Amino acid sequence: MQKEAMLYTALANNNVHCYLCAHQCKIAPSKYGVCGVRHNVDGVLQTLVYNKAIAANVDPIEKKPLYHFLPGSKSYSIATAGCNFKCGFCQNWNISQLPIENRDTIPGQELTPQQIMNEAKETGCASISYTYTEPTIFFEYAYDTAKLARQAGLYNVFVTNGFMTKEAIDTIHPYLDAANVDLKSFSDDYYKKHCKTKLAPVLESIKYMKQLGIWVEVTTLVIPGLNDSDVELNDIAEFLAQVDVDIPWHISRFHPDYRFADYSATPTETLERAKATGVTRGLHHVYLGNVSSDSDTYCPNCKQQLVRRSHLTSDVTAIIDGKCASCGAAIPGVW
Repeated sequence: MQKEAMLYTALANNNVHCYLCAHQCKIAPSKYGVCGVRHNVDGVLQTLVYNKAIAANVDPIEKKPLYHFLPGSKSYSIATAGCNFKCGFCQNWNISQLPIENRDTIPGQELTPQQIMNEAKETGCASISYTYTEPTIFFEYAYDTAKLARQAGLYNVFVTNGFMTKEAIDTIHPYLDAANVDLKSFSDDYYKKHCKTKLAPVLESIKYMKQLGIWVEVTTLVIPGLNDSDVELNDIAEFLAQVDVDIPWHISRFHPDYRFADYSATPTETLERAKATGVTRGLHHVYLGNVSSDSDTYCPNCKQQLVRRSHLTSDVTAIIDGKCASCGAAIPGVW
């Protein structure tokens, strides 16, 4: 379904300027933005993925991953086709990087915001997650759904690459409760080569969402030989610690896929080294993903186990009113 897009301005000669994401595309008539799903039709920018879900599932919130946001709850998770990144290592490439040469046949099932909200309520979900692909590129769909979700008492979550403008964050902010942001590297060259984007807007999004009071967790997919050096891992950990030592950092193991099928899976030792770097830099909560590892949450003050996790399920064992039941230290998150 086509729908007029948000966050764009008309320019001369039927050109348009899209300022939804940090690509800031200037789009000529009949052309498309970098995402491939925003189309200039006679000077009116249209989104091509409204009401067109490529995926809709009930997931544990831990799968996002969010560990300090409603642990143990379920989240109704939706996505459309497309992305504004071109990552060769994408582990959802079969939906995010779908061929879009013929935009009239973008795949997906019709699923309205009202239907999404209804499904979320009926399946006992506490939140709706806009995930799997990049929610920025289906912003209008997510925005309308998020408004209905808030009215129905549901929370809203973005799982995002963070490559959005402040205007986009300001627009969704009244309805957005939490975000997991992919911080893929701390190298602009890495972002340019492997994602066809830039690093700076991602860092600004993390800082700005924290400033607005959105609960933020960060994930880094560690790929051997690309972003696993001591310098790289230290720079990421140092940045997060400067923003807020209570930001949970998820260090995720890479599995060969898509255009990176010839790369090796990340050694567990590398992940442990990254975790140690995060702890050394003062981060209170560092977790390993895609491996069998201790993913429990502990009080940074007295080391009491607070949340026990197993197979993407959580059991809150010692948090009362947002505080450690043992020593009374505040434990940031949404419990």
